[in-house]
Amino acid sequence: MAATKQPGRLSGRHRRPPETRITYREVVAVREFRALWLGQGMSLLGDQLAQVALAVLVYSRTGSPLATAAVYALTYLPPIIGGPLLAGLADRHPRRRVMLSCDLLRALALGAMAVPGMPFAALCALVFLVVLLGAPFTAARAALLPEVLEGDRYVVGSALQNVTNQAVQMLGFAAGGASIAVLGPYRALALDCATFLASALVIVAGVRRRPAPHRGEGGRPSMWTMTAAGARLVFGERRLRTLVLFAWLCGFYVLPEGIAVPYAATLYRGDLSVPAITGLLMAAMPLGTVVGAFAFGRFVTPSCRLRGMGWLAMLTCAPLVLCAMRPPLEWVLALWVLSGVGGAYQLAANAAFVQCVPSAGRAQAFGLVQSGLLAAQGVGILIGGAAAQRLGPEPVVALAGAAGLSVAAVLAMLWTESRTEIISTVRAPAT
Repeated sequence: MAATKQPGRLSGRHRRPPETRITYREVVAVREFRALWLGQGMSLLGDQLAQVALAVLVYSRTGSPLATAAVYALTYLPPIIGGPLLAGLADRHPRRRVMLSCDLLRALALGAMAVPGMPFAALCALVFLVVLLGAPFTAARAALLPEVLEGDRYVVGSALQNVTNQAVQMLGFAAGGASIAVLGPYRALALDCATFLASALVIVAGVRRRPAPHRGEGGRPSMWTMTAAGARLVFGERRLRTLVLFAWLCGFYVLPEGIAVPYAATLYRGDLSVPAITGLLMAAMPLGTVVGAFAFGRFVTPSCRLRGMGWLAMLTCAPLVLCAMRPPLEWVLALWVLSGVGGAYQLAANAAFVQCVPSAGRAQAFGLVQSGLLAAQGVGILIGGAAAQRLGPEPVVALAGAAGLSVAAVLAMLWTESRTEIISTVRAPAT
């Protein structure tokens, strides 16, 4: 006897399966992810220590603030150049091999930098090389991670890495000065060299070999061919263009960190020094990002992340508009932390981007997006600094928030037209 279908209910065939939430414990249980996670944490901690060591070393040898700033600026330029050109190496060669080569070459360069008496010009060239090699390493790692963590595990793993990176950066900068006072700048650089060697050992032990993505009868395509193909891939499809613009939105909401020192001077009130206030301001957004990424990855279902992406993108910029009211320090910190919480939308944008990009061109695509990301941050901070010189920091932060909010609202509307297909693919299959 055939069963009758009750009105108002979905049949079993059309009932949507429940979405499962992946836990951090499940992600950490994946051996290859542990290796990538541990290696990244070690090398990042060493990098933060090395940045402080370089600043101390260059200033002590030259006595020039300009030279010190120039060496620091070298950490921004190479990825913008190297991302589009070198990221494709991870699509032409096995990604594990690319990561190992970059780690070993960076360790060699840092070992040379740690030699006392290294000429200033050679020091600058080595800094440029170390940061340049980070572009293919990051692209290879970003392209490999979706193969290590499939489905929602990728988002949760990305959230865990984001939390770890923010925490390591804060720890590295906070402990860097004290460590260099004990070790000295040259030993600190040698320690950074050791972290890259340790990262290489972890990758050898924990990440399995995979073939190069491009294996055709016609041989591997040239670097220029792959760069052009990556640009066509990223910017030739509407969904990908929207996701890329979501990523580059950070050019608006990172601007306050670039003018934190003059902003701190306006908040000076006697009981806290300007450097202390600057440290609080610069830590506010990373703190919000840690909280937002943890909650977003742990407690929000995959489809809800994608649906809420536009709203969170607007949240990154909306609190900054209130800085026009010149609130006191406590309120400014709360607003900046809230802005950092909204930045968790980048996890959903990253996951959606991975779903839309084929594996064979993933590294090149990530490299292009990363280069644009750094360029957006650098240009945003540069424009913000010039504007703050004339208008003051509070109105500039508010204007950046208003402009970013407007762009985020447009992107949110565009995203509603593209997200349906992606959301349908993140639901667990019926069993």
